[in-house]
Amino acid sequence: MENGDISLMDGRMAVGGVSKCSSLDGLSYGGRLASRSGDMVGGIHPVKGAQNSTEINDLARFAVDEQKKKENRDLEFKKVLSAKEQVVAGTMYYITLEAADGGKKKVYEAKVWVKPWMNFKEVEEFKLEVDA
Repeated sequence: MENGDISLMDGRMAVGGVSKCSSLDGLSYGGRLASRSGDMVGGIHPVKGAQNSTEINDLARFAVDEQKKKENRDLEFKKVLSAKEQVVAGTMYYITLEAADGGKKKVYEAKVWVKPWMNFKEVEEFKLEVDA
């Protein structure tokens, strides 16, 4: 232990106001948790390589197919433009995608919630962003 370090009753050690949480494999900053990368858990972060990610493309295609069924529209997935993710009870993906609606290209924002341990995937929101 160094100056300013405090040993907490639950076995964690606070280092200069930052407590190390081995059970969560992260750091706690004033009650907020950080992941190994230093990003705050619960924050929304860009997905690197989203356009080439099979997982993100599959989720975008799923969102388009669900919307197509829900509204009986002629939607056809074209490509992922970008994606962000947020750790919640699972992961919430915010996917900006291009799809053809009746042959006309449009840009949509899809919000897809995934809980892989439950085999759960649901489109929370699907909205038009821009006519491309």
